[in-house]
Amino acid sequence: MKKCFTLCSFIKIVFVLFFVFLNYFSLKAQKKNEQFQIHVTRASSPVKVDGIMDEETWRNAEVAKNFYMVLPMDTGSAKAHTEVRMAYDDHNLYLIAECFQSVPGPNYVESLRNDWVFGKNDNFLMFMDPFDDQTNGFAFGTNSAGAQWDGMMYGGGSVDLNWDNKWVSAVKNYNDKWILELAIPFKSIRYKKGITRWGINFSRLDLKTSEKSSWAPVPRQFPTASLAYSGILIWDQPPPTAGSNVSLIPYALGGFTRNHEENKPANYRKDIGVDAKIALTSSLNLDLTVNPDFSQVEVDKQVTNLDRYELFFPEKRQFFLENGDLFANFGYASIRPFFSRRIGLGVPIQFGARLSGKPDKNWRLGVMDMQTGSVDNTGLPAQNFTVAAVQRRVFSRSNIGLIFINKQSLNYSPGKDTTKPVYSDYNRTIGLEYNLASPNNKYTGKAMFLKSFSPGRSGDDIVHAAHIQYLGRKLLLFWQHEYVGKNYNAEVGYVPRQGYIKLNPQVGYTFFPSGGMVLSHGPSVMYYSYFNTSFKKTDDEGVFNYLTTFRKGSTFSAWVSHDYVKLLQPFDPTNFTKDTLARGTKHSWNAWGTQFVSMPQSVFTYGFSTRYGGYYENGTRLNLTADLGYRFQPYVSIAMSTSYNNIKLPQPWGNRSFWLIGPRVDVTMTNKLFFTTFVQYNDQQKNINLNTRLQWRYKPASDLFFVYTDNYYPAPFSVRNRAMVLKWTYWWNL
Repeated sequence: MKKCFTLCSFIKIVFVLFFVFLNYFSLKAQKKNEQFQIHVTRASSPVKVDGIMDEETWRNAEVAKNFYMVLPMDTGSAKAHTEVRMAYDDHNLYLIAECFQSVPGPNYVESLRNDWVFGKNDNFLMFMDPFDDQTNGFAFGTNSAGAQWDGMMYGGGSVDLNWDNKWVSAVKNYNDKWILELAIPFKSIRYKKGITRWGINFSRLDLKTSEKSSWAPVPRQFPTASLAYSGILIWDQPPPTAGSNVSLIPYALGGFTRNHEENKPANYRKDIGVDAKIALTSSLNLDLTVNPDFSQVEVDKQVTNLDRYELFFPEKRQFFLENGDLFANFGYASIRPFFSRRIGLGVPIQFGARLSGKPDKNWRLGVMDMQTGSVDNTGLPAQNFTVAAVQRRVFSRSNIGLIFINKQSLNYSPGKDTTKPVYSDYNRTIGLEYNLASPNNKYTGKAMFLKSFSPGRSGDDIVHAAHIQYLGRKLLLFWQHEYVGKNYNAEVGYVPRQGYIKLNPQVGYTFFPSGGMVLSHGPSVMYYSYFNTSFKKTDDEGVFNYLTTFRKGSTFSAWVSHDYVKLLQPFDPTNFTKDTLARGTKHSWNAWGTQFVSMPQSVFTYGFSTRYGGYYENGTRLNLTADLGYRFQPYVSIAMSTSYNNIKLPQPWGNRSFWLIGPRVDVTMTNKLFFTTFVQYNDQQKNINLNTRLQWRYKPASDLFFVYTDNYYPAPFSVRNRAMVLKWTYWWNL
C-alpha cells in the first residue's frame, strides 16, 4: 500500500506541474479566431420565417461567407459556397443561411425526424457561445429537408441533443441552393445581460462533395462544434432582456400495464403532472417538477452482456438534461459520482427542483433536489437526493469544479423489518476536479479527487484519477491513471469497480497521402493495466489498431489484442448458465478483429465488425455484428442491427450461441409527425421486446405521444408483459 501511494503521489505532482506549465502560457493567449467577426443589428423590417430571403432586413445585414474546408482536408477554402446573415428584434434572434450547390442533384437526408444523425444529412448548424467562455453554449440547425437539430453545448465542443426548447425554422429548396431561416426566442436560451460579444460559428456538411466546412476555420481533428475555434458575434447594442420568462409544461396520460407472466390483472393509469421553467435571470434558470412521468422516452438499445461489471445506459429523461453535464460529466466514464438514472429506478418520483446556469462568465452552478416515494412490498423507504455542483473558470478555457451528493432515507430504521432488504440510511460523496483545456484545444486533461461517506464503511474510501491528452493533426498522445479505494461507495453514481489502480497509455499517428482513394491511415497502440491496491496486477489488455479512412467517408480498421485476467470474484463467462469460474483463477488469450463503416452519403448504408480469438478457460469466442440501413428519403428509414456471439468453453458451459437482432423502422410523415417501431430479440435474456411510438409535435416543444410496448418469450412464443400509454404535453409561456 505504501508503495502504491508513493507512486500515486509522484504522478499527482507531475500532473500538477505539467498542468500549471500549460496554463501559464494560456493566461494571455488570444482567442484563436478573434479576427472572424460578424455584426448583428436590429431588424429593419419584420422577419417572416419562411425560407424566402425577401425582407429588407436581410438586404441590410452583414454577410458571413468564404467558409473554410474542415474535411476531408483543412488546407483550403470550401467548394460548397455558404452565406449567413443574422438580425434580431425585441423577442428573437434570426438567422438565414444560403447553402449553394456546387454539384447538381438531390440533397441527402436521413429523415424528417428531429436530432438526426449529423453525418447522414446535408445540413447547416450554428454553434453559439453567449458567454464567449469557449466551453458552454447552444446549437441550432436543420438538414436540407427542414428537420430540426438542437442541443446544449458543454465541455468545449460536445452537444447534448436530448435538450429541447422552443424555436421555429423553415427550409426552402431551389435549383441552385437551399435556404434555412430560423428564429430563436431569447427566452429559449441563457445569456448574461449586457454582454455584446458572443462566440459564434457556422458549420455546413455537403455530402455530394463529401465536404464539411465552417466559417471560422477549425482543424480537421476537431469537430466544427469546438468553441475554442469560434468567431465573434458583435451586437450593435446589448441583446434585449427576455423579460418575464416562466413556462409551464403540464402533462396528462392514460394507459395500462399488465403482467401476463404472473397472470396479474391489468393496472390502469390516469396521471397528471407539471414541469415549470422559471428564468430567475437571463442566465440562471429554476426547473420544478411535480409527479413527473417519462413513459414516452425511447427504450434502451440492448446488448449481449459478457462483461464482469454493470453496463452503462445513458440518461434520456428531459428533466435531468439541461445543464446536466455539470453533474453527469464529473469524473470519468467508469467513475461517475453522480448518475441520474439511480433516481426513480423502479420507484415513483414525487417532485424535484433544479437551479442551474451561469451567474457570470467565470462561474457556473447547479443544485438539484429530488424526492422519491416509498415501495411497500420491498420495504424501500422514501428517499431524498441532493446534488450540488459549481465550476470556476481559470486561465483561458480551464475550470475547477466541486460537487456534493447526498442520498438520504427518510423516517427509516434499517433492519427493523427482518423480512425486507436493508437499505442504507445515507450515502454522501464530495469531489474536486480540475479540467484542462488549452487555448488551441490540442491539450486537454483532468485531475480529480472523490471521497464517499457511508455507515459502516470508512478508510480507503477515496478516488484519485487524472489524464492528459495531446491531439495534433498527426500525433495522438494520451495517459490516464485511476485509483479507486475498496471502500469507495457512490450509491447515486456509476462506479462498477472498486479497489483498483488503472494505468492507461495510448499513442497514435496518422498519415495523409497526397492523392488516391485513401484520405488518411495510421496505427494506434492502447494499453490498459489494472492492479489491486497493493499494486499487484489483476488485468491487462494491449491493443494494436490500424485505421484507414477513405475520401468518400468510409472507414476500415483491423486490430489485434492480448488479454490477461485474474478473477477477483466468481464469474459466469456466458452470463447465462449461472456456472462460475472460481475467484483467483487466471486467464489469458489473444484475439483479432476488423470493422468497416460505409460512406454516409448513400441511401443504403452498412457496417460490420468481427472478433475472433481466445476466451476464458482456454475457450474461444467469435463475434459478428452487422448494421444495415436503407432510406426512402426523407420519409422512411429502415435499419437492422445484428450481433452474433459463439462461445466455446469446456463443460459445464459447453458451446453457447447468442443472437441479438434489432430491426427498426422510422416513418416521418412530416417534420412534426413521427412513427417508430423498434423490435429487439435478445437470445441471452430470452426476450423479444416490441416498442412502438407515435409522436405528433402539434406546436413547438408540445407533443402528443402514443406508446405501445410488449415483451415476449421467444419459445414457446407468449406475452410476458404489455403496456400502452397515451400522453399529452403542452409548453405554455406565461
